[in-house]
Amino acid sequence: MNPENPVLRIAISDVGRHVGESVEIAGWLYNLRRGGKICFPQVRDGSGVIQCVAVKSNLPEETFETLKDLTQESSLIVRGKLRAEPRAHGGYELDVESAQIVQRVPEDMPYPITPKEHGIDFLMDHRHLWLRSRRQHAALRVRHEVIKAIREYFDSNGFILVDTPIFTPAACEGTSTLFEVNYFDEEKLYLTQSGQLYGEATAMAFGKVYNFGPVFRAERSKTRRHLTEFWMVEPEMAYADLEDIKRVGEELIVAVIGRVLENRKEELKDLERDVSKLEAVRAPFHRMSYDEAVVKLQAKGSEIQWGTDFGNTDETLLTDDLDRPVMVDRYPSRVKAFYFQPAADRPEVAMGVDFIAPEGYGEVIGGGQRIHDMDLLLRRLKEHNLPTEAFDWYLDLRRYGSVPHAGFGMGVERFVAWMCGLEHIRETIAFPRMLYRTRP
Repeated sequence: MNPENPVLRIAISDVGRHVGESVEIAGWLYNLRRGGKICFPQVRDGSGVIQCVAVKSNLPEETFETLKDLTQESSLIVRGKLRAEPRAHGGYELDVESAQIVQRVPEDMPYPITPKEHGIDFLMDHRHLWLRSRRQHAALRVRHEVIKAIREYFDSNGFILVDTPIFTPAACEGTSTLFEVNYFDEEKLYLTQSGQLYGEATAMAFGKVYNFGPVFRAERSKTRRHLTEFWMVEPEMAYADLEDIKRVGEELIVAVIGRVLENRKEELKDLERDVSKLEAVRAPFHRMSYDEAVVKLQAKGSEIQWGTDFGNTDETLLTDDLDRPVMVDRYPSRVKAFYFQPAADRPEVAMGVDFIAPEGYGEVIGGGQRIHDMDLLLRRLKEHNLPTEAFDWYLDLRRYGSVPHAGFGMGVERFVAWMCGLEHIRETIAFPRMLYRTRP
């Protein structure tokens, strides 16, 4: 606000509360349409986009000419009176009374992203600028809503947030996908694949916990579902079993989707998301065993055999006739991590479950019951060729007050891709890290 001529500066998201008032908006030129004696600069400020109307007869000539020739993404502060306009994007327009140009993008070095078609490599090379586009902006606002809803679900259901280390001395899910890091005095550490093992420790202290942070997988995968650095939320619960995991996972997904549908209608519209697909996701979810899933896949033409894990194609095939996720449980123990509790009646299968989303988005939650017996856990570590000494502290959890416990992990980016209807996971995080992409 200028103290000599006070006008309220507002966010574009709040314009509906100031109709008929003179206000000030600070932002960037998103787009510009020109007529002879009128121009329509569209201004974005991070909270939204509003169309401004600049009429030559109502403005000093210099101001009008400056606006009429303003370059894309120039920064500016505009003042004017707000009015409702149902035909405009967002339903409001600003009649310009004055404008201050903060920085003009030079004409000899124009903003590189234009309305024309650009290749994905070009857009990813300019990711720091591509984030300003309406579609990318919408996807990241949906991501924000997803994260907020996840936290609110756990915070409202008795879980305690406990942050876990990113540097770890041992593998959680096999050594082949670890990023090795040189630590002090030539000690070798790894970037975490998961906070789960530490989550188990904190669950024995607090009962119900969750950790939420970045994890790293050194998979040489180039599929549309994979990143090398992504964010995961991982709840762990003491005195819990496989059925508790199914209940919590189902409640979480339904709660998050409900929040996205309630609060991000405009963003979903900008993304051209078919919201009826999300509205159909209600409890109860479909349920089947791994055995049943293999039979269904084989009947649909898959060559999968019992004992192998599902690939992306299998997960898509499994859900192509479903309107909501399916919980697949009791996978073969050999395709699951060392810490999964085997079924009492069938030791060859693990007490784990995957939540597989429809529309080809694959597994969005994976988890299950953890081994709580010391002798069995030692045997599993040996079977997986993992060094027992690296897990001394983890084994203590079985020495001192061990109880049945369970947990799961949900990858934020894959979930956001599903919410937004995105083809590739790279658009779900501001600066994705992939096999051949570490810049910008």
